[in-house]
Amino acid sequence: MSEENKQNVMRRPPRRGPGHGPGGGMIPGEKAKNFKGTMKKLIQYMSKYHAAIIIVMIFTVGSTVFNVIGPKVLGKATTEIFNGLIDKINGGSGIDFVKIGWILVVLLILYGVSALCGYVQGYVMSGISQKTAFRMRKEISEKIHRLPMNYYDKKTYGEILSRITNDVDTLGMSLNQSITQLISSVATLIGVFIMMLSISPLMTVIALLILPVSGGLIGFIIKHSQKYFVKQQEYLGHVNGQVEETFGGHQVVKLFGAEETFEKEFGRVNEELYDSAWKSQFFSGLAQPIMGFVGNLGYVAVAVIGGYLNIKGVIEVGDIQSFIQYVRQFTQPITQIAQVSNQLQSTAAAAERIFEFLEEEEEEQFAKNHAPIHASDLVGDVTFEHVKFGYNPDKIIINDFSAKVKQGQKIAIVGPTGAGKTTMVKLLMRFYDVTDGAILLDGHNIKDFDRTELREAFGMVLQDTWLFKGSIMENIRYGRLDATDEEVIEAAKAAHAHRFIQTLPGGYDMELNEEASNVSQGQKQLLTIARAILADNRVLILDEATSSVDTRTEVRIQKAMDNLMEGRTSFIIAHRLSTIRNADLILVMKDGDIIEQGSHDELMERGGFYCNLYNSQFEESA
Repeated sequence: MSEENKQNVMRRPPRRGPGHGPGGGMIPGEKAKNFKGTMKKLIQYMSKYHAAIIIVMIFTVGSTVFNVIGPKVLGKATTEIFNGLIDKINGGSGIDFVKIGWILVVLLILYGVSALCGYVQGYVMSGISQKTAFRMRKEISEKIHRLPMNYYDKKTYGEILSRITNDVDTLGMSLNQSITQLISSVATLIGVFIMMLSISPLMTVIALLILPVSGGLIGFIIKHSQKYFVKQQEYLGHVNGQVEETFGGHQVVKLFGAEETFEKEFGRVNEELYDSAWKSQFFSGLAQPIMGFVGNLGYVAVAVIGGYLNIKGVIEVGDIQSFIQYVRQFTQPITQIAQVSNQLQSTAAAAERIFEFLEEEEEEQFAKNHAPIHASDLVGDVTFEHVKFGYNPDKIIINDFSAKVKQGQKIAIVGPTGAGKTTMVKLLMRFYDVTDGAILLDGHNIKDFDRTELREAFGMVLQDTWLFKGSIMENIRYGRLDATDEEVIEAAKAAHAHRFIQTLPGGYDMELNEEASNVSQGQKQLLTIARAILADNRVLILDEATSSVDTRTEVRIQKAMDNLMEGRTSFIIAHRLSTIRNADLILVMKDGDIIEQGSHDELMERGGFYCNLYNSQFEESA
């Protein structure tokens, strides 16, 4: 591994889903390309929950109103205590505890009703947000199966996975918090402002003068800390990416002695992360003391002016206490609205990616002119008529492919890497549609079959094995879900997998892990072959199906395959040409065209490309 390649590997950060990053509501979140359009789509998407949203709005406003009234009622109690003390000093009856008791009962009821309304709105809103997230996950999962294969050629698995995990989670959490918080903040702002005016317009004006000072200071902090938060997130991704790649490829790092290079690069990136992290945290940490200092100045001003107005008899002592509480409440919803705007940006960004995915063009699942035969009744005649294909329209890789295959024939497709062998199989199963020409199945264009129906006619064993987390029995039964245990075992015996399965702890009930790493690569291949045998399809496709097994096992599998392929059309892609000597027809491909075709003996007699390819393998092995 060259030094340049090592550096390139280490510089690749992993794809990260949307997040709020350090600083919470202080720092703007990721922005959507089209905020208004996306929010309009989201509102339409959630229209089925409009009745529940109205309930949330009503109970949120109710909770806020009862909460806002509380300080003024509490002020009445304070006034009663103050007046009672003055009366006691002047020789009167003193504090009226009965009246104060009734005031406190009213206050308790107000806060109790407020809490109850808050509980109801929280319960209903949680249901709305989680139902929306559930519905989106379901639609994304269904969409994945309807997208054309070329979509996955353009996107990484991480990008697609991010839609159903990070984006949906971000949307669900943001919806749950932002809607109720926005309604509550606006209602609190209006309610507190009205209550402040009802106590003293003059004191209200003084309190309002605090806002531009606070806003200016917060704006200054955000402006100077934003770049450090962005840099922190960037280098956090670099650190995570390097750690993931280093441990994921630990053996390779050890093999090429790249430990020192990785350590130096990690130290550099870690230093950058440290520098940006402490600066971002320092600036964001300034917000609270600055807001506290400005707020305290406001309280001093309110207390002085309030005392003066009380002496003048304009307001009562309890009103001063109530007003100070309202001033404290008045700044909170403003900060919350700023946080909500940040959450809404993250919500819109996540929703935009989700809707982009859901609106991707789907492949046609159903045939426009359905063939007069069901795929299950096909016998297996396959014809390729002047097939042309390119993954990109401007880069044709299959130029002019024509071949006729009769029922029951065993067809081998051989050729150098990149000749188009696997591509032809993908076209046959309509993972991709041909650019020009046609593929016929029993004389019917494969486009005249529904995609799902067409694929039911094919059994496939790939070079890259795919097994899921579950028992060995369940993995084999995936070929035919209604198969009995006895049929599964028979399929395993035919694939020469029964013997090794019996030696495993648990046998057929042994649980495979997520990577199926608790069995060998060759054993995984045998299990996928057993699955194909159980499926019992009319047309078989074997793409390097025995590439991961030893020579002795390969011979046994080949015999089982010969029995399996009896009476069925079979396409075999192989690099080891010794395994396809008994094929009925060998198609030799090069640069997207068939340059030779015939049986093994016929092609060897011609002494052409196939003969040279065949002999070169034995020369290399010798």
